[in-house]
Amino acid sequence: MRTLFVSDLDGTLLTKEEVVSAYSTERLNRLLDAGMLFTYATARSAISAKRATAGLRLRAPVILYNGGLIYDFTTGETLSAILFGEEEKGYVRAVLREYGILPVVFGATETRERLVWLEGRETDGIRRYLHRRAGDDRLGPVRTEEALTEGFVFYFKCIGPRELLARAWNDLKLDSRFICIFHPETYAEDFWMEIYPRAATKANGVRFLRNYFSSPRAVCFGDTSNDSDMFDVCEEKYAVMNADAWLKEKATGVIGYCEEDGVAKFLEAYCAAHGF
Repeated sequence: MRTLFVSDLDGTLLTKEEVVSAYSTERLNRLLDAGMLFTYATARSAISAKRATAGLRLRAPVILYNGGLIYDFTTGETLSAILFGEEEKGYVRAVLREYGILPVVFGATETRERLVWLEGRETDGIRRYLHRRAGDDRLGPVRTEEALTEGFVFYFKCIGPRELLARAWNDLKLDSRFICIFHPETYAEDFWMEIYPRAATKANGVRFLRNYFSSPRAVCFGDTSNDSDMFDVCEEKYAVMNADAWLKEKATGVIGYCEEDGVAKFLEAYCAAHGF
């Protein structure tokens, strides 16, 4: 019975340096070369995710933008894309403006991905986020709010103090057109609010890949709120030791910390126990 293994990245497979450790890379590649069906589901874009997982010999398509995009690095093919409509983009922008929140917007034109923000209005959180991505050719400031949402838009990322973002979250989380995730930043003390089209979920991404591979079973790994729906559609789901307490309660079991190669060590033992 073929099993699809799906891991979150930040806080789960990646270390605090935002990379897969040398230990995990070596162990996972050994299993991948033996035929393990493994991929990841992340809020990151294609470029950011590929940089973070450099060295892994993945062959399966990956789930990006929390399910907004399913992409095959091997063939360069986009298998699925879920985007905001024009009215939805305008509405989200208006709500954020009401609360004085300036987002980073992830999207694309017909020819390239883009990651844009309002020039000269960067918050400390946005500056920190952009600094970690220096050299990324998707980055580009815009001069008007309207320009933020030109072309295709996958999702909005807002970074700032909890009390500021919580007010907008209380409005957007009730709108049936969107998924609005609110959680502490993994690598700093700010909070993140991430807004996606309703159909853009890791759960739907896992469903897509299960059908794509005719895989009757799925096993997943995660640490926080944007992994919760993925846990709901997998036969087995494992939370890393550093995961939110409530996610651990949903899990089949709790594995080692992300900083201690918890996913790779679990998969080694799991595959050996199941005769893989």
